[in-house]
Amino acid sequence: MKQDAPVLRDDGKDAAMTDAMPTILVTEDDRNMRELILAVLAESSMAFRVASAENAHEAMDFLENNDAAVVLTDLRMPGADGLELLKFVKSRNPQTQVVLVTGYATVESAVDALKEGAYDYVQKPFDTIKLRSVVEKALDYFLISTENQRLRRQTRAYEESGEIIGQSQAKERVDRLIDAAAAYDSSVLIFGESGCGKELVARQIHQRGKRSGKPFVAINCAAIPENLIESELFGFRKGSFTGAERNKPGLFEIADGGTLFLDEINNAPMALQAKLLRVLQDGSFYPTGATEPVHVDVRVIAASNRQIPELVEAGQFREDLFYRLSVMEISVPPLRERREDIALLTYYLLNKHTLRLGKHIGGVSTAVLGALMRYDWPGNVRELENIVQRMIILAEADHIDTAVLPSRLTEQKDPRGRALDYLPPQSLDEVEAYFIRKTLRETHGDRALAAEILGIDKSTLWRKVKRYGIEE
Repeated sequence: MKQDAPVLRDDGKDAAMTDAMPTILVTEDDRNMRELILAVLAESSMAFRVASAENAHEAMDFLENNDAAVVLTDLRMPGADGLELLKFVKSRNPQTQVVLVTGYATVESAVDALKEGAYDYVQKPFDTIKLRSVVEKALDYFLISTENQRLRRQTRAYEESGEIIGQSQAKERVDRLIDAAAAYDSSVLIFGESGCGKELVARQIHQRGKRSGKPFVAINCAAIPENLIESELFGFRKGSFTGAERNKPGLFEIADGGTLFLDEINNAPMALQAKLLRVLQDGSFYPTGATEPVHVDVRVIAASNRQIPELVEAGQFREDLFYRLSVMEISVPPLRERREDIALLTYYLLNKHTLRLGKHIGGVSTAVLGALMRYDWPGNVRELENIVQRMIILAEADHIDTAVLPSRLTEQKDPRGRALDYLPPQSLDEVEAYFIRKTLRETHGDRALAAEILGIDKSTLWRKVKRYGIEE
């Protein structure tokens, strides 16, 4: 067995990065052909190690103790042939991709090998550029598949726990505030842009608190006409107006003992605000047509996509109601301020909608992740969810590539208005390191400005610069 020198894309990679590189195993009994293949792979722009074996048994011995991302093997060899090696590889690790090199006479066997799980085959005499391209695509497929598996495992853990998805510092800060709010039975006011997950935060407060076994009732104050919203919240009694043929409980009664979430409270009419204030003060209200008050035990959580103090100053929101609602305030960051969470969110939404749409999608390419992580997301998580659904619907292959992205993601500009390139890095860490290097270069090493563009704080940027060994 010969362990060849690693093929590196970047001579500046440290030992830890080199050790983590995927391996390509070349199995070829003809020495001259084997050396030609190694020389062809050495011209690759991707980062990987190369090992070589003279026959299938040598390759199997190597794979007993080592992992390989791609096995490139001749189909016809003395002893065990390429098909036997393929079956051995797939039994050891189904994620390892196998590329076969075959002569004209054995093309039919190569086609049969595709049915057994081979990634592709190259026919002799091969074009060196095509050979390198097929191997690079097989390697990229392996990297995407393994990254997809890791991200899917993480998202499944979040799905089972019901927690907010993400690992960023911004998400962790919100988590700590949720825990603090859940521990006490006071009103909470949640701020954040549309689509950033304010209702999810409200649900987490409810689920982590002592009212978790009781109802969680949500209403969007902007979605119901002004003349109907009071009866929705407080209900009415039979005969109180034309068409009131029976008593109808309002959402406050339905939520008794639990939590009522008032989304977009900034759109509540002034008359409704006065009634809400009374409920918050003494827990009682009069349904339309009632002569006796109804008493409820409801925790109120409200959310706004606008800053309430500005509305108070403009005379559009009651100051006393604002103070009643904002015993605890939580600001939910927009998606552009928690870019580290985009990959996990993408895979969570991918799992959710592939099941609903009845399609099998193995994952997304690193180029797609790069485009998603670089975009500013004015519509936040809601916009990301729409994009993921679009990608699933338009995807024609097992893995999603940039062809299905809308133009606003593929035609992004850098801070100087220049089109961004889409050279795909080989792992999620490299996606992140790539963006940090590029942004620091564009800002001439200004870390404060780079952190602002990347949507992370300066301390996070400092840790990542150190982690990836980025030289400014």
